[in-house]
Amino acid sequence: MNSKIRNRIEHDLRTAVFRLRRLGGAGALKELIGTIGDGAASVEEGDAIQANESQEIGVLTLELLVDRVNRLAEALDRLDRGEYGICAECGQPIARARLHAIPEARTCVPCQDGLESYRFERDESELRFDARVTLRPPPMAVRLL
Repeated sequence: MNSKIRNRIEHDLRTAVFRLRRLGGAGALKELIGTIGDGAASVEEGDAIQANESQEIGVLTLELLVDRVNRLAEALDRLDRGEYGICAECGQPIARARLHAIPEARTCVPCQDGLESYRFERDESELRFDARVTLRPPPMAVRLL
């Protein structure tokens, strides 16, 4: 079973690395981040906005690919250590269906839901009254269910 899992993760890793190289990797990232204002005198405002959006999408795509490559490499490390398929949060087994869908998964569905809920609640709890002041709940606030 481990060889089948390893083959799947290695295949996904090779695919992600290939896509990253095809997009130009770090060189493309630097190029995409380059200033939008180059030749701006001849570029209309709408064209500049569209070019800027294309750059942002390209940067995000590269960041997602780099993140996936790192997660897949970590999954191979966990497999080597005998920790693959064990939730990093609760220590319980991760469902096979989840690992089949997302072979680099580090958490079980309930723990992932909890992490995402926490992030959403944290983001929602930041109230911005103006650009200079951000109010946040105290770091050790107790949450009652």
